[in-house]
Amino acid sequence: MMSSSSLAAEGWTAVAVACGTFFGLGLVAVGYGTVKHASRDERPGLGPALLARLPAHWTTRRVVVAVFAGALSGALTAWPVAAVLTSVALLTLPGLLGPDRQAARRTAQTEALATWTEMLRDTLSAAAGLEQAILATSDIAPAPLESELRRMAAAIRAGGSLPSALRTFAEEVDNPLADVVVAALVMAAEQQSGQLAPLLSELAESAREQVAIRQRVDAGRASVRTGVRVTVTVTLSMAVGLVIFNRSYLDPFDTLTGQAVLAVVGLLFVASFTYLTAIGRLEEPIRLVTPSSPGAGSGGAR
Repeated sequence: MMSSSSLAAEGWTAVAVACGTFFGLGLVAVGYGTVKHASRDERPGLGPALLARLPAHWTTRRVVVAVFAGALSGALTAWPVAAVLTSVALLTLPGLLGPDRQAARRTAQTEALATWTEMLRDTLSAAAGLEQAILATSDIAPAPLESELRRMAAAIRAGGSLPSALRTFAEEVDNPLADVVVAALVMAAEQQSGQLAPLLSELAESAREQVAIRQRVDAGRASVRTGVRVTVTVTLSMAVGLVIFNRSYLDPFDTLTGQAVLAVVGLLFVASFTYLTAIGRLEEPIRLVTPSSPGAGSGGAR
């Protein structure tokens, strides 16, 4: 007859496989919705709203890999909680511990806006009109704004109105500073303002100050990320080493109480990483040019 410990081990294995399977199917469904929700017709309801709020970098491939790794972890350890934590870690930790590309892109974009504003100011000082200045600077645009400025120049050359092209440019750039610059340019285009060059100088100076602030914040966040990387690496290395070389040391986690403790530890890690993300996030100012609603024209009223 089988001993009670053998029966308990087989029971935990069955539970781990079942939990891993259902959790995996759920994550696959979520991942599929994340990738495909943009191509579907917009539907009201809670489900589409939740899918729309999921991170854009949760691709189908990434979700499938996370689910597979979670199921494998659950099968090897017979811990249902390990399956869940492994999948969640693979989905969230790369974005938290890796380079903050979003912040770097925003800093580069803000600096490019400052450069373009200065270029407009200098071109206007040479007695060029606003439309001519925009067309001239679009040909030598800073790299982070090159595609948006070229599209704006193409719209102007195609006969579109300058204010409409400027508003579309602000929507595409999606930066509060771009909204301020565009508001000044639209006012100058519609009311023939003669004080545009000094205003552009002040806006460029403000943009440079924002870049300096962002660079200081990014430097501080880099040190925090380094500390988090060290903590996570040491913790995961120790856990994997114990599982491989000293499995008996982790026997208390085979019980229901042990799984509850492991879940609490995992939740504490999640809470700490969420807090680190929140304190390192820069609050963006309120935008002056609001995005158009789906199906609305780009030159609608703001």
